[in-house]
Amino acid sequence: MFEYVWLIPLFPLIGVIINGLFGKSIKNEKVIGGIGALMVFCSFLVSCGILIQLLSLPVEERFFEKSLFTWIAAGTFKTDIGFLIDPLSALMIMVVTGVGFLIHVYSIGYMHGEEGFYRYFTYLNLFTFSMLLLVLGSNLLLMFVGWEGVGLCSYLLIGYYFHKKSAGDAGKKAFVMNRVGDFGFLLGTFTLFWYLGQNHNVWTINFRELSANAHLLPVGGIVTVITLCFFLGATGKSAQIPLYTWLPDAMEGPTPVSALIHAATMVTAGVYMIGRLNFVYIRSHETMMIVAIIGAATAIFAATIGTAQNDIKRVLAYSTVSQLGFMFLAMGVGAFTAGIFHLMTHAFFKACLFLGSGSVIHAMHHALHHAHSHDDPQDMRNMGGLRKAMPITFLTFLASTIAIAGIPGFSGFFSKDEILWQAFANPLHGSLNMILWGTGAVAAGFTAFYMFRLVFMTFTGECRINPKAKDHLHESPFVITFPLIVLGILAVVGGYVGMPKVLGMLPNYLEHYLEPVFVGSHEFMQQQLQGHGEAHHSHALEFGLMGLSVLIALVGISIAYVLYVMSPSLPAKFTAAFPALHRAVYNKWYVDELYDFLFVNPCKALGNFLWKGFDVVVVDGMVNGVAAVVKGFGSVLRNTQTGYVHNYAFSMAVGVVVIVAFYLFR
Repeated sequence: MFEYVWLIPLFPLIGVIINGLFGKSIKNEKVIGGIGALMVFCSFLVSCGILIQLLSLPVEERFFEKSLFTWIAAGTFKTDIGFLIDPLSALMIMVVTGVGFLIHVYSIGYMHGEEGFYRYFTYLNLFTFSMLLLVLGSNLLLMFVGWEGVGLCSYLLIGYYFHKKSAGDAGKKAFVMNRVGDFGFLLGTFTLFWYLGQNHNVWTINFRELSANAHLLPVGGIVTVITLCFFLGATGKSAQIPLYTWLPDAMEGPTPVSALIHAATMVTAGVYMIGRLNFVYIRSHETMMIVAIIGAATAIFAATIGTAQNDIKRVLAYSTVSQLGFMFLAMGVGAFTAGIFHLMTHAFFKACLFLGSGSVIHAMHHALHHAHSHDDPQDMRNMGGLRKAMPITFLTFLASTIAIAGIPGFSGFFSKDEILWQAFANPLHGSLNMILWGTGAVAAGFTAFYMFRLVFMTFTGECRINPKAKDHLHESPFVITFPLIVLGILAVVGGYVGMPKVLGMLPNYLEHYLEPVFVGSHEFMQQQLQGHGEAHHSHALEFGLMGLSVLIALVGISIAYVLYVMSPSLPAKFTAAFPALHRAVYNKWYVDELYDFLFVNPCKALGNFLWKGFDVVVVDGMVNGVAAVVKGFGSVLRNTQTGYVHNYAFSMAVGVVVIVAFYLFR
């Protein structure tokens, strides 16, 4: 089955070609949507076959590289179009194709009636193709092609409703901010290639060859520069401080797009890239510390913003930024498996949450349309009491909310708690560990609060929708609820593959599965820590911290229950008592305004100066000046060409007089 790995990205590419070239002529939505979903499902089936074959092999043999052909050969540089199968890439293609297929199915119902239906599925298939190329690429350059592909598709899908200025601006914002990060990715690639080649004659960007020669890299120094460059790329693609502001605006695209970007594809690319280059990152303690700090800071910062938002998709958007912070926190403390584990569980519950919000918006839009109301269908203040009208959406949404809140028994608990424990117990960062754990635990408490605030405002209490629209509220069709049911189940049970050892109920299957990918980094870490008194923590301490993190989450849920169920008038009183604080949080701590002041407006001013000052005055002035001089000479000289014979005779006589005078008086 390994030999057919090239089929995985090929199927979505076929969907792009069919719908892109013939979709406008086909017109039938079921055919267009069916082709798009079928192509991704075929990739999912091939991915399943590859995973099964991979699991049948001994642990040390779970690597396969398929080279299709030589892509670039120039001097000592050679790279192929090739695909790498190992436990990490196999897990990623399962997530991308599995969750991606459900989002495609959901989109058939959600996007019904859209004018650009074929265009939407073309972009969606192209997005899936690019992400599969990113995670399967056997070298940095092919990964970068997929990396740029998802960036392009994010621009196309976020700006799908291009007739809206807000959507166009959001698409451009995502594109520009990702280009900043991508510059770092390229610098990291060039520097890594140059260092190994110049100093050790190892001219390669192939992942397996890089891993085999990782021992040639020094500890710190140039490796810190390389890893920081790559991390700049990761902050852009995975929306971390300071390049996170594009992701909340990505909600301008259709809701299934948000689910695909936020859950299964683009934003996880940075986490995957660090996991893939773990053997490089582990050699720079400085970079690992920066990754951990940025991850923890992003987790708490984005979580605070989520507490004051009223748009249902915007709350989930900041939730994504925060959860990505947890993943980077795991990567920064050397817990690579925990980071990938949370990437997987997050794909399940966050896709369910975004698709659930889309189901709510779909029902609200339908009801408000029938009532001829122009209320915002995404504003939670216009909702309430939807539990009875939309029971399937409510139950699946609630299950995913419990999962993201980190309540025991649900998937998010296992992955989040593993990250928090590793942040506390890791031997890399010494006294910083307590701060990292505390920041993550508080961020988890904020997460529990704002997510249950969303649930209570949307599904419980009195229905605040326009009274004329109440009778038109109903559950979404099966094509929308089916993906919700599947993802809701995964949000509940998906974490049991990585159950912590301390619980002892099941083996940590995921840790054993991913061990071949990260074993080199773990061994290097142990070698570096020899003689440094690595701490060994008791199970009692781990249970205690686990219980404390759950208690913090329960406190967050309880506060949300008191404010939005028991005493719904309290939030208004709180905002009235602390208007400046609420205004700052609601306006996202004014970071967008700060960026406008520091970067956007100066760039606009510089552009206007170069246009009106340099281009118009200097460049156009020089061109127009030359033209004016030529015109002036022409205006004078044309007077000599009058067409009258006596004028020409007079000119000849004057010329003769001048010549004679010259020779007589010289």
